[in-house]
Formats: sequence, structure tokens, C-alpha cells
Amino acid sequence: MPLTPEQEAEIEDLRATPRQTLRAVSEGAEKHLYKAHPVLDHGFVRMIDYMGDDAAICQAARVSYGRGTKSVQNDEGLIRYLMRHWHSTPFEMCELKLHVKLPVFVARQWIRHRTANVNEYSARYSILDREFYIPRAEDLAAQSAQNNQGRGDVLGPEESARVLDWLREDAHRAYDHYEQMISDDGQQGLARELARMNLPANIYTQWYWKVDLHNLFHFLRLRADSHAQYEIRVYADAICEMVRDWVPAAYRAFEEYRLGGVTLSASGVECLRRMLAGEEVTQATSGMSAREWREFSDIVRK
Repeated sequence: MPLTPEQEAEIEDLRATPRQTLRAVSEGAEKHLYKAHPVLDHGFVRMIDYMGDDAAICQAARVSYGRGTKSVQNDEGLIRYLMRHWHSTPFEMCELKLHVKLPVFVARQWIRHRTANVNEYSARYSILDREFYIPRAEDLAAQSAQNNQGRGDVLGPEESARVLDWLREDAHRAYDHYEQMISDDGQQGLARELARMNLPANIYTQWYWKVDLHNLFHFLRLRADSHAQYEIRVYADAICEMVRDWVPAAYRAFEEYRLGGVTLSASGVECLRRMLAGEEVTQATSGMSAREWREFSDIVRK
């Protein structure tokens, strides 16, 4: 289950006791506070705290740029200008703290984003729950022939059933041995910090993750992308929903210039100019590698 009864009771208690404050308040963020958004089969994301809003971004920018912002007519225009020109510091004035429950293999991918503060559930001190991520059959796919770190065609029903059986059996067998190793019934019992090495990568862990908005947008740009691994992308999608409500103007700019935008190399820009001038450009005449040309073609020929 995503939340224990104790966690649900804590959330209800926190939401039932609002407090008056002089700090900046985002009404969109307030509706998400403490609530758990289910992800995968046992995971969730919930907003624990936030600092700042769209106005905080503009406030910081105007301190930095002074007279330089007078040509911008409104806050949203300023935010779009900042995003468009990669002025990142004002976005760092906003922060978000999340509580995330996720499979260990997703956590190891997530932690590659090193620009956040993280405190993870410790299996040295506590016993992990018997909860494992088991994919849906439609999410089981073969290795991609074009991408060494991606998926290809969905597995057939017989192979999918066999894989799912192995995933369940192996996970529960490993956890059975974990419990037997740490048990002090008739034995000394192995230390938890050693017994945890036998647990599978699909077991669930939890952490608190705090990040500023600039680095959060960088995380979302990579992990909410259609090419990202499904199991981390669904977490990014859930976070996107929160951020959209928390800082709506900043999120619209992020969608426009990051999620929906593209970056071209100097060669790509030159090829595009030649195409607009009516020239027939091919991979052989582009100066690009075959892979770069394929990526460029995906952008300009859609």
C-alpha cells in the first residue's frame, strides 16, 4: 500500500490545522501540501513544504537587473524572458521539499541529480517493508535495437508471464532470506546493515528530497521527457502536476522553452538556414554524423 494508516492519519491532522503566516503563499501549492500522489504500484510523491512563488522569481530578478527589467511589462513576461535567456538564479529563490517512496533502482537513477538535499530511509537502522515494484505486462519490453539504454517492442504474453513470475518469486525469496538472516530467534542474527545487501533492486525505499526550482526544472526536463525510463518518468509527471499549480507562470515558460523547445547545434542551425533557402540538404552534405542527422531530422521534419 502507498501509505500506512499512521501516515494517512498524520496527513489528515496536518491538513486539518492550518496556520496563519506572513510568508508568500501559493494557493496552488497549498492544495497539494502533505497529500500523497500515487505512483507505480506502491510508490507516491507528496509535497512537504515549499518556499516562494512566481512573484519571488520576479522580485529576485528585479533586484539583480534593476533598470534592465523596465522594458518588461508584467511578471509573466519577465519570467519568460528569464527562461528564454537561461537566467537561472532567480528561479533558485524558490524551493520544494518532497517525500518520495520509490523502488531502489529508480532511486539510484534519480540520485544522479546531485543538486538537491536528500535524506533516505536507512536500512542500517530500520527493516524495509516487503514491498516490491512489479511492472505491468504492457511495460515489459525487449532491449531497443537503436538505443543501448532504452526499450524496444513489448514482450509477448508468454514471455511476459514468465518474467513476471520470476520477478515476484525472486523478490519474495530474497526477502524471506533477509528476514531469516536478521532474526534473533535461536541465533545471533545478522546485522541489518549486512543483511540488506541481499535485497533486490525493486524493493521500495523512501526519502525526503529538497531542491530549488532551477535544478528541479533541469530534473523535469530530462525525466519528464518521452525518452526517459518509464519508471522515473511517472514520478516526474506527478511532480510536474504539483509544480504547474505552485508556480504557474514559471511552469508555462518551462513548458514553452524547455519541455516543448529544442536546442540545435551550430551545424543544425546552418542546415536549417540552407533548407529555408530552398536547398536540398542530406546527411552527406550536412557535416553531421548519422545519429546526429537522424535526431536533427526528427526535429525539423515532423
